[in-house]
Amino acid sequence: MKLIWCLIFLLGFGSLTEAILDPVDFLSLQAIRKSLNDLPGSNFFQSWDFTSDPCTFAGVYCDGDKVISLNLGDPRAGSPGLSGRINPAIGKLSSLTELSIVPGRIMGALPTTISQLKHLRFLAISRNYLSGEIPASLGEVRGLKTLDLSYNQLTGTISPAIGSLPELTNLILCHNHLTGSIPSFLSQTLTRIDLKRNSLTGTISPTSLPPSLQYLSLAWNQLTGTVDRVLIRLNQLNYLDLSLNRFTGTIPGSIFAFPITNLQLQRNFFYGLVNPTNHVTIQTVDLSYNRFSGQISPLLSSVENLYLNSNRFIGEVPASFVDRILSASIQTLYLQHNFLTGIQISPAAEIPVSSSLCLQYNCMVPPLQTPCPLKAGPQKTRPTTQCNEWRG
Repeated sequence: MKLIWCLIFLLGFGSLTEAILDPVDFLSLQAIRKSLNDLPGSNFFQSWDFTSDPCTFAGVYCDGDKVISLNLGDPRAGSPGLSGRINPAIGKLSSLTELSIVPGRIMGALPTTISQLKHLRFLAISRNYLSGEIPASLGEVRGLKTLDLSYNQLTGTISPAIGSLPELTNLILCHNHLTGSIPSFLSQTLTRIDLKRNSLTGTISPTSLPPSLQYLSLAWNQLTGTVDRVLIRLNQLNYLDLSLNRFTGTIPGSIFAFPITNLQLQRNFFYGLVNPTNHVTIQTVDLSYNRFSGQISPLLSSVENLYLNSNRFIGEVPASFVDRILSASIQTLYLQHNFLTGIQISPAAEIPVSSSLCLQYNCMVPPLQTPCPLKAGPQKTRPTTQCNEWRG
């Protein structure tokens, strides 16, 4: 060890008043460098000349003689990134609080030695080719606030140990191949969960998600069960996407009073009435391809983009929708493939160019012809037999 110190000093890291990098950190950086390479067009490692002070290397930040932050790769958008694997020696950077790697071609498993980084607060390695499971031992990094391993090829389950992290604020694991159920989360400061496009299954416990959540995306999974008791607790949400799952049951009317800008519940098995309790200020509401029924609430006419198509809504379209669509206050109003019986709009009315209205395949003849999406099909009106059966 003394020999290493002497060598580092002789390499000329600066004057006697400057700190000399801890030998363990020095050797760890060397090992990390040997396991990674610049992709063609990248020159990130050009400054990593170990005859100079590693604390001056690109992406390396020190406090005294310890590395505290490691940001690997050129952070500019569109940069080529890095290739290779993450060396287990990274776990020896004992003072590391932040580790990030830009998008590239980093492969292999996430080293379990990362759990040795007891001061780690921020871990982000997204848009690479990481494989294997997320180490349950990450639950030992009790101060971890952000965990972003999105857009990789990770498999296995989300360990309950991850859910037990007491200070977690951001969990971003979308676009992987994760399976199993969603664990319960203990952190009361958790604001963002993004688990979309995995293969998660099971139900969500009413108390598994903390009320502190502001962003929740569970889309494109295979989740089941009801969520009404889950949702009524999450009144801080400003974004909610549960689309393309197998959820069932009703949705609480109070959800429309949340500070949500985007509500995505499409392509599930939700049913029942849709009754907002107050004026709706949400910009986009997509309830399409479910089993909602009853009449359409006039309170939904304040939504800019409203997708109610492919449900079981009945009755007349409220007059407030007509006023809003003609004034271009509504940009999208999709009502096709329901059991609606009328809308009070003149056949001579002109829909603003900035707005889209689709009424086809209901229990009425559309009073005016408007462009509809191709998947709405060619039929303008639902067969009378179906309408009679539904009324019946």
